[in-house]
Amino acid sequence: MNAQQLLQEISDYCRQTGLAESTFGRRAVNDGKLAARLRNGGRITTDTLDRIHNFMASHPAHDRPTIIERPRAAAPANPAPAAAVTVEATPLTPAAPPPPSTPGDPQRNFRFFDNRQKYLLFVNTCSEKWEVANRVSDELAHIHPRPPAARVFDAGVGDGSVLTRVMRAMHDRFPHMPFYMVGKEISLEDIRLTLQKMADRFFEHPATVLVLTNLAYADAPWLHVKSLNAASSLVWHELPLMGNSAHRFEQQIIDLEPFLALNWKAGVSPRTGNPIYERPVVLVIYREDHRFLLDPIIPKPGGTLANYDLVIASQPYRARASLEFKASRVIGPLARALGPGGRLIAIHSHGHDPGMEIIQKVWPEDNPFIHDRHQILKAVKHDLGAAGRDLNFNAYADNRSLFRYVMHTLPSEISESIGTSTLFAAWNAAIYVAQVEDDRVAEAAADGRYIDATRSVLRDRGGLWFFDESYVISRRRA
Repeated sequence: MNAQQLLQEISDYCRQTGLAESTFGRRAVNDGKLAARLRNGGRITTDTLDRIHNFMASHPAHDRPTIIERPRAAAPANPAPAAAVTVEATPLTPAAPPPPSTPGDPQRNFRFFDNRQKYLLFVNTCSEKWEVANRVSDELAHIHPRPPAARVFDAGVGDGSVLTRVMRAMHDRFPHMPFYMVGKEISLEDIRLTLQKMADRFFEHPATVLVLTNLAYADAPWLHVKSLNAASSLVWHELPLMGNSAHRFEQQIIDLEPFLALNWKAGVSPRTGNPIYERPVVLVIYREDHRFLLDPIIPKPGGTLANYDLVIASQPYRARASLEFKASRVIGPLARALGPGGRLIAIHSHGHDPGMEIIQKVWPEDNPFIHDRHQILKAVKHDLGAAGRDLNFNAYADNRSLFRYVMHTLPSEISESIGTSTLFAAWNAAIYVAQVEDDRVAEAAADGRYIDATRSVLRDRGGLWFFDESYVISRRRA
């Protein structure tokens, strides 16, 4: 059967029993994001499929009481399932199409983002964000901002750790220059984390315009939606910060919570299965007492110039995505947004490190890092064609391109008896970097083989580290 048929079965079962699909996933296969992963093009094994059908058979809908869960942030009323992903099993008769759901229907309150626990554990136990920010900050020595502001675009803000550190480095290098900072992020959780870090930035560098948006890569640098249908629903919100203290700025940023909860929602593209915004949003924040100075760079609805001095693309695509997608849908549009003398620095995981050794001890044939910087740059150059004639594509040698980051451990933690928390953190980091699907992780965890693999690598290597790979696309100065 295909993924669409399976999703219809799950949806019908959940509607009849009153279960949320996340609850169904947890009870059937110990995976609360099962349905979301299927809509995003994820795969499941025949064993997982059997477990799903066995759960339905052993808990028929007419025997179960109705269970209503508190809704989370609602997704679009009828998100279409992703393109069918074939799983080998006996064909079943497709279920009837589900009835329309209301905006508050708990069966449609899905989350389409990476597992938050994995992400936050990785960020707080590994030094990647520090090292990425240091690598990006090195590029500040090579940019030459022009009036009226230094212009920076972050193509994946995440929790804001990299952008915040880069802004500190910019203030150190350009203390009296206005900053125009634009960040793209579709995740509501990440936007909240980013905004929590920004009050101090507005205090230290008051001549800052911060713009956050959920627009696609092809639109976000220009803050302009090409689709007329989407443009009609664009939410443009300005927040002039009052006062002159980080505390007051933070209070006003916290007051954005209802606005974010109402507008920063995501769904699934019926064409690609990727996360997309429910409605396009542009949030503009600046200090009211600097409005006069910042007036030339505060963006207005209807679009603005890109001409960025620096574009940050840290882990902007999934490692297993196609080369064409990486070149034409991500890096290509970002390269077009560079101004004269501007530089785009892209960073992605490289592999060939102890983290990958753990993965291959569990899945010997697995290799998620299928495209290196040379292949991506070649594809981007081909995709841009004539538009790339004034661009330089810099792959650099390995000693400049590659950099290492580590998982933080104490010397006493890597010993004959490695603690459970250290093993768990190392395993989490390895599967997060390699972007291993949760169904495969669950299968590996079921027999405990991941523990031996992780312990073996930590002992042999005396710790855990990873390699990232960077490359730069720069536009010639006028």
